Amino acid sequence: MLLAVDTSTTQVGLALYNENEVAAEMMWSSKQHHTSQLASAVSDLMKRCDVTMDKIEALGVAIGPGSFTSLRVGLSLVKGIAFARNIPVIGIPTLDVIASAQPLDKKPLISVLQAGRTRLAFNVYKSDKKQWQAQGEVRSGSVDELLSQIEESTIVAGELTSEQRKKMSKHKKVSLASPANCVKRPAVLAELAWTRWQKNQIDDAATLAPIYLHVAGTPIE
Repeated sequence: MLLAVDTSTTQVGLALYNENEVAAEMMWSSKQHHTSQLASAVSDLMKRCDVTMDKIEALGVAIGPGSFTSLRVGLSLVKGIAFARNIPVIGIPTLDVIASAQPLDKKPLISVLQAGRTRLAFNVYKSDKKQWQAQGEVRSGSVDELLSQIEESTIVAGELTSEQRKKMSKHKKVSLASPANCVKRPAVLAELAWTRWQKNQIDDAATLAPIYLHVAGTPIE
């Protein structure tokens, strides 16, 4: 069984995953209380499913971009479990989690996350008929800056405020994913991590680091 942990933003997610089923999935808004809530939430989830840590064979973790503080909380917990139990860790970019939840399409996809200071972190994806593939590096900018770069019909999915969704919906080239498809589902993170684990594409827990975005040379808080 694989345990997946996502603390990239205020929306925290946990999942327990087997090859043939999502054993459990939990999501909640932590309001920056990641440190005090995460460990107890993991324990509660496992108790509800009657799963002990001995049954966890691998760990998946979202590595950002996201909040500087919250990313460290999730990664620290996962690394601690990995070192204590000598089990593999698989880090998954958070924008990949959002993208992978979207139906494949001929149109390009832009996956977005809140990046603080009214800015968004985003990346462009294109479908190769099997999966969404990231194009280039993660970037950041305001909603207006992002919209100014859209020149063809494009799907946009991810964490957006009501005001940001309203502004984007007015752009003729933008097709917004439904709010339900914009959630960072930990079950999707778990599935991506499981697939990589089966291919032995694991990360070095000692050197695995989050993807941070910087504004004016300062990590996003």
